[in-house]
Amino acid sequence: MSVTTADIFGSNRAPQPAVPGSYGEAPAVTPLPDALRLGPVRLLVSDLARSQAWYEQVLGLVPLQPPAPGQPLSLGAAGDLEPLVVLDTAPGITPIRPGSRLGLYHFAILLPDRASLGRFVRHLSAIGARAGASDHLVSEALYLTDPDGLGIEVYVDRPREQWQRLGRELMMATDPIDMPSVLASAGNTAWQGMPRGTRMGHLHLHVGDLGKARAFYADAMGFTRMVWRYPGALFLGAGGYHHHLGVNTWAAGAGSPGPLDARLAEWQVVLPTAADVQRVLSQVQDAGFRADATEQVITDPWGRTLRLLAESAAPSA
Repeated sequence: MSVTTADIFGSNRAPQPAVPGSYGEAPAVTPLPDALRLGPVRLLVSDLARSQAWYEQVLGLVPLQPPAPGQPLSLGAAGDLEPLVVLDTAPGITPIRPGSRLGLYHFAILLPDRASLGRFVRHLSAIGARAGASDHLVSEALYLTDPDGLGIEVYVDRPREQWQRLGRELMMATDPIDMPSVLASAGNTAWQGMPRGTRMGHLHLHVGDLGKARAFYADAMGFTRMVWRYPGALFLGAGGYHHHLGVNTWAAGAGSPGPLDARLAEWQVVLPTAADVQRVLSQVQDAGFRADATEQVITDPWGRTLRLLAESAAPSA
């Protein structure tokens, strides 16, 4: 969805630097820890071999262990221990049309620097892959769709000292990207696959109602609201990050994925300690939402599954 800075904030605006503590609306419960990070996403796809080839050839990911028949496949950046994506399948899974289901809008892979984004652009051009592109003020991003209709963002953050706010709201938009500048940042170095240090930056979901999403993800789970003026969307984060989670109602009227739809099966939030995990599980359960303390899993109002992990129990990124 293309919504420019002028569309959201108008022309008579006086932005201020988004220094730490100057922006964001805290949740009704204890905020999620500043050190929160996201773990891998698990995707159900229709053809594991086809998806593996696409994720390797287009995104430059590599298997982190030898593929085994009938087992999920973990893919990540070469040299890293933690996967970014876990591909799984089941009999009868079929691709979906983007935007036709609630659930995954995209998962977003965060590159370590702008030069890597420029090299990725050149790589996509070389293989003839199509991608969208946007400047979000806090970041610059490319958008792709995998063979099953699942959305992917590959992006780089701008330095935090360049972020701006209006009042307590962080400024984000969808402006045209300066592609010549992005390409120039790549220098003469060729793309050699997803670089080490790449990580899962955020997740963006289609939901049925922003009020219910805020009640679950902010006022039960503990995310801080960062951006709320973007039409039909809400962006939430922890530790002052622009967003670890986006939710939108741009697929209004769509249903949740069926058992045979390709889909996001699970995503992960990694918290510093086991006590943090237990606190969030309790907050979600106390608010009347589904929480499984044994499996450390919570479920949003539309059936999306989120697993909570303590840092000590997660692989090193």
